[in-house]
Amino acid sequence: MFTIEKYKLRKFQEFLDYKFKNEELLEQALTTPQMANIIGKPSYEFLETLGDSVIKIIFILKLYQEGINTPSEITKIKAALESDKNLKRVADSMNLHEFIFKTENQPIIGTRILADVFEAICGAIFLDSEHNLNIVEQTIINPFITDLNIKAQNPIISSKNELLEFLQVKFKTSIVIELEYQKSGEDHDLIWIAKNPRILEKTKQIELIEITKKLKSDEFRNKKDAEKDIYAKILEYLKTKNK
Repeated sequence: MFTIEKYKLRKFQEFLDYKFKNEELLEQALTTPQMANIIGKPSYEFLETLGDSVIKIIFILKLYQEGINTPSEITKIKAALESDKNLKRVADSMNLHEFIFKTENQPIIGTRILADVFEAICGAIFLDSEHNLNIVEQTIINPFITDLNIKAQNPIISSKNELLEFLQVKFKTSIVIELEYQKSGEDHDLIWIAKNPRILEKTKQIELIEITKKLKSDEFRNKKDAEKDIYAKILEYLKTKNK
């Protein structure tokens, strides 16, 4: 191994605050398939597959511990947390590209390689720690995915918060948003529509701005999805009205 590789491995372990018992696992996790073909060493591919499964288990357990145990809800939130887009964002925040062993002209920044390597590192720590999920969680999941976890716990938080921020800047006061709901269908197969939004000053309950009665959400099988949709539509309506 070249000196620069040893330096990268040492610095990355310092960054993680985790010392590998088997440093070859970390080297493998950081090596792209293209580079592996040149130097004749294993690439991150196996560890990526393992790490993907490790991340899934950790996320499911975290959600279960937080009281989220509906299969459909777990699936939706887990998909948001473990998506390539989110893992790439986490990898960017870690400056992971600086530690990856790649060929000279191989692009890394902005590619899914970042997400693959993040998963591979999770797999490497899992093997190095003798299959200890808690060590993986404490070493690399909790320090870097806390913000994603908060966002994913409530699928409507992003559009609602964005709308509230817009309204608070506009009116310089605390805001409450009231919605009416229309539901149809059998109890086991309900269809939800959110409609008739009202923007009120929180304390005095005074309506601050009139929203067209035509504004309503699309049809959804989940009340929260209907809320998410109408919050986004209200924001778009108000931004257009302000132009």
